[in-house]
Amino acid sequence: MNIHDGQGVSTGVRTALVIGGGVAGPVTALALRKAGITATVHEAYPAAADGVGAWLALAPNGLTALRTIGADKAVEAIGQPVPGVVMADGAGHRMAGFGGFTELPASLAMPRAALFRALTDHAVAEGVHFAYGKRLVSAEETPDGVTAHFADGTSATADILIGADGIRSTVRTLIDPQAPDPEYGGVLSFGGHATDSGVEAEPGTMYFAFGRTFIGYWQGPDGQLIWFAGLPTDTPPGPAELAQVPAAEWLAKLREVYAGHVPGERLLRHTDPERLITVGRMERMPSVPHWHRGRMVLVGDSAHAPSSSSGQGASLAIESAVELARCLRDLPTPTEAFAAYVGLRRPRVEAIGQNAATANKIKAGKAEAAAVTFPTPEEMFRPLHFHRIDWEQRVTVTA
Repeated sequence: MNIHDGQGVSTGVRTALVIGGGVAGPVTALALRKAGITATVHEAYPAAADGVGAWLALAPNGLTALRTIGADKAVEAIGQPVPGVVMADGAGHRMAGFGGFTELPASLAMPRAALFRALTDHAVAEGVHFAYGKRLVSAEETPDGVTAHFADGTSATADILIGADGIRSTVRTLIDPQAPDPEYGGVLSFGGHATDSGVEAEPGTMYFAFGRTFIGYWQGPDGQLIWFAGLPTDTPPGPAELAQVPAAEWLAKLREVYAGHVPGERLLRHTDPERLITVGRMERMPSVPHWHRGRMVLVGDSAHAPSSSSGQGASLAIESAVELARCLRDLPTPTEAFAAYVGLRRPRVEAIGQNAATANKIKAGKAEAAAVTFPTPEEMFRPLHFHRIDWEQRVTVTA
């Protein structure tokens, strides 16, 4: 496969069903629109996901991809710049620091729900249609299209169907009933806000403290410290059981595990139970053999969720959405477009996912941080943050 500057040929795809309205869904619809393809986003929930999820960081490569489709300003308006990174051990010793790449935009921290809302509102303003309460149950293909059937008894037909429906993707199981399940990383994830903890944090810097346990934190817009941490366990409760445990009980367990940790002990001691966020099991997708079949294809977490340890989940989903649209714009059939898209994306996302799996082992106490050779922050972030998709170049498939 190679890329050139000549004019590509169209797949003949004019319409698309996008299943899932999280991060990948609206970005995919916007990218397809730029490629001349009309997409409708079908979301299982009855309304947009306001107030759902914890915080995330959107990396410079994700923002660069958003700029391609004109959505970067909408996200920058709701994000907090955090260009700096400091890495330390659990005893409070600084190991490395990095101020960010001056050539790139800063990473942005934001509530996940705020990102959903910003992307959805921007897509709607650009003319993308969203249909809510549409939980996909099956799909059937014809030589000319694909029809999605939803739990409410309705259906919709288009030239292609794109699964942007997350780590528990229904579309993935339709493409390949033998597709792997998400892989548990050995850690339950939590977040929270610490008040008057005495822990120092420079504005615009994200801190990572490794050791027997791990905690990350930064100073939020209101001056409070926002933290995220893991509780190692080999037998994680299911979502229903997880929700039944009172926040005060989880906080007590975390305080016990982080006793003596610098600065985890102080951050947790100054966190009230009502400010605790129970995120759930830290999971990632192992290698998914089949990203597409016929007129159906996966994008984002449905194909390559790397776990939150990567700091790249949302950014990779955005990149893949843009790359998929570019391939559909330029190649003569959906099959060729999907194959080119997978060839362009799989090496990058799987390498990042493997690195995140190593970080998960450290957080779960399955590997000593001291035994792992870490690159410098600049070496670590350069191949991640400088990745760029050139929309103006044309994709071709050659023998």
